[in-house]
Amino acid sequence: MYLAKVYVTLKPTVNDPQGLTIKGGLHTLGFNSVESVRAGKYLQIKLDGSDRADAEEQVREMCQKLLANPIIEDFSFELEEIQA
Repeated sequence: MYLAKVYVTLKPTVNDPQGLTIKGGLHTLGFNSVESVRAGKYLQIKLDGSDRADAEEQVREMCQKLLANPIIEDFSFELEEIQA
């Protein structure tokens, strides 16, 4: 069994209104040292792959087909073997 930790972030050229809102909120709370914020998604997926290469391929395919929008988002993931 594997645990995939998936990170989905907006591409650097894409505007991030959520990040701007968070930055404004942090400034309101007195955290004036914050220069920028980029918001994204973090997902944990447990999957039963036959081997590490199979699990990596499945997670990559999940990201490409559903979890990330390839036009405006990038993704990366970490995969670790866990006990069932």
